[in-house]
Amino acid sequence: QIVEQIIRPTGLLDPTVEVKPTQGQIDDLIVQIQERVKRGERALVTTLTKRMAEDLADYLQEMGIKVHYLHSEVETLDRIDILRDLRLGVYDVVVGINLLREGLDLPEVSLVAVLDADKEGYLRSQGSLIQTMGRAARHVDGHVIMYADTITDSMQRAIDETNRRRRIQMEYNEQHGITPQGIKKAIRDINDRVRAVAEAHPEYKVGMPLPHDEAARLVKDLERQMKEAAKNLEFEKAALLRDQIIEVRRAMDDDILEQHWRQFEQERGLAAKGDHAAPRRNDHPRGRPRWRTGP
Repeated sequence: QIVEQIIRPTGLLDPTVEVKPTQGQIDDLIVQIQERVKRGERALVTTLTKRMAEDLADYLQEMGIKVHYLHSEVETLDRIDILRDLRLGVYDVVVGINLLREGLDLPEVSLVAVLDADKEGYLRSQGSLIQTMGRAARHVDGHVIMYADTITDSMQRAIDETNRRRRIQMEYNEQHGITPQGIKKAIRDINDRVRAVAEAHPEYKVGMPLPHDEAARLVKDLERQMKEAAKNLEFEKAALLRDQIIEVRRAMDDDILEQHWRQFEQERGLAAKGDHAAPRRNDHPRGRPRWRTGP
């Protein structure tokens, strides 16, 4: 037996939906974005190509809007930072292509704009449109604008389904005296999520003593795991692995410096005497200690 999950504990409704013509769509989009910015809200805009996403982001930026684009050529780990910055208000708008793959959970987003909504295809299918519109369903004033010159069958079915769900939700709220409440979700730094993931993926612990050759092999293995995690869209695990790689490399560098310093102390007989005075340039037979690379 399959049961629909339509009612939300917060009473939030599926967003309202409207269709607008493509003529003058960018000018209208800017007005819509500016209205949300005044209220401290955010917006998502979806296009069909990477070039369109980048060009639109550039144009919106010229219009004084804080915006960033998001597509597959953006570094995987940078996507997390972009979405976090959207929530923080560093950006007011993110222009993307496939907003389904980002795993978006953005309570601040009140507007989702779908450009070329009448261009049939995977990203404009009924299911994709419903999920894309759902990105605005976590805000009490969630609204979706589809820019299109015709209403395709996929558009109509997606609109009908969203309106059906919204109607059921409104009736339930009225019957039970529920007032929709916006979601208040803490904006955590990526490091907070990384620490949570670390417990399940303890490949390397900071400060773990390792021989240099073993540390080098570990870096290669961690890099392989990081690329695999990124390929599988496991961003948090990939970020953890990236941080571990940085820590291992830093430990390797520190270990090399320590080895050179000890060797220099032994040459000068400082270790035996317990004299830890800093070496002078002329202390080394070649004019500088081996651990220095500068002039």
